[in-house]
Amino acid sequence: MTTTRPDTKTALARLLTEIEHRNPAQPEFHQAAREVLETLAPVLAARPEYAEPGLVERLVEPERQVVFRVPWQDDRGRVHVNRGFRVEFNSALGPYKGGLRFHPSVNLGVIKFLGFEQIFKNALTGLGIGGGKGGSDFDPRGRSDAEVMRFCQSFMTELYRHIGEHTDVPAGDIGVGGREIGYLFGQYRRITNRWEAGVLTGKGAGWGGSLIRPEATGYGNVLFAAAMLRERGEDLEGQTTVVSGSGNVAIYTIEKLTALGANPVTCSDSSGYVVDEKGIDVDLLKQVKEVERGRVDTYAERRGASARFVPGGRVWEVPADVALPSATQNELDAQDAAALVRNGVKAVSEGANMPATPDAVHLLQQAGVAFGPGKAANAGGVAVSALEMAQNHARTSWPAARVEDELAAIMTSIHTTCHETATRYGNPGDYVTGANIAGFERVADAMLAQGVI
Repeated sequence: MTTTRPDTKTALARLLTEIEHRNPAQPEFHQAAREVLETLAPVLAARPEYAEPGLVERLVEPERQVVFRVPWQDDRGRVHVNRGFRVEFNSALGPYKGGLRFHPSVNLGVIKFLGFEQIFKNALTGLGIGGGKGGSDFDPRGRSDAEVMRFCQSFMTELYRHIGEHTDVPAGDIGVGGREIGYLFGQYRRITNRWEAGVLTGKGAGWGGSLIRPEATGYGNVLFAAAMLRERGEDLEGQTTVVSGSGNVAIYTIEKLTALGANPVTCSDSSGYVVDEKGIDVDLLKQVKEVERGRVDTYAERRGASARFVPGGRVWEVPADVALPSATQNELDAQDAAALVRNGVKAVSEGANMPATPDAVHLLQQAGVAFGPGKAANAGGVAVSALEMAQNHARTSWPAARVEDELAAIMTSIHTTCHETATRYGNPGDYVTGANIAGFERVADAMLAQGVI
């Protein structure tokens, strides 16, 4: 086991205090930075070159932060003004890569937390992509297609000058699906007069998108959960699973769980959750959520006797062997984690970005539950985005089987890397430490090689 010098821990604690001072009122970013920095002391002690003044300080400071207004008109002609963001955090490994989130909760601190997480997630894929994130406090829910189009066109009218296939490549996230990516790409093409397919990922399969991209985050998370269980001599087949959310990630998490023989019995949205003892019918869920843009209570009504809707409840109340939080940050707290442990959960794998609070993570780890952090477990989406970039560069399209094989190989590699790194630093089975240190080592090596920039 590596011995940590006291001065290393002191320096990291001092840096965390400075981060909080320099970035006031950004609790999500503080949380993300603390979660990473608190695990780095062993690697900084073992590799003195990483502890040189300035390297970690540069890592926690974005290379560029862009904030802009987004004016648009609704269908009644009324003008609205939203705020747009793009945080280009670190490009040591490649062009900035990370999604756009359209949701009322979006602010600079949320985008910085997501962008910081993206640095390590992207590094873990082993592909040549840096970390960034963006979005707006615009809420597409309840808006017509025409209103969403006008907003996306206004948003891209500013964003286009900051992105490019060799600079910064956005994708989708919460509130940004195929519809929004289409409108954004169309406006980019209109402004630039270039068919630069690699500037956005998550595009339609018929115009530069990659097969398996919509499924990738959910599929990848299930593959990571399966790898954690295999490490313990088990597999997913026959396991009861709980999934939060009902968007893209949750839907394809449920689909992959079913394909691997597990029984996913829940889905949720802000109104409550559904329990379906027969297992969630993914085709019905897709119809309700993706086609009709409805709520999960509609799924329960149509499903029949096997399903019930619990208004305002917590999906973590449902007994399960494996839990896959797939909605949003800090959705699973210590009380939820305690309920999961009482009900015998074996593994928790994060399909969303930082969905478990620090206290919840600590409780799960103390109870011996296998815990897959989002920066490792939900890296499948950005991995296939990078594969989409590769296809765009070659002006080709790969068959679905090839993309899925590549995704499986990447997720297996991420699991192996995290497990071996945690073991190497004296924390076997601690995927949080393994993911943080492995991602940090890859980025830090590149930063050292490229000089002080």
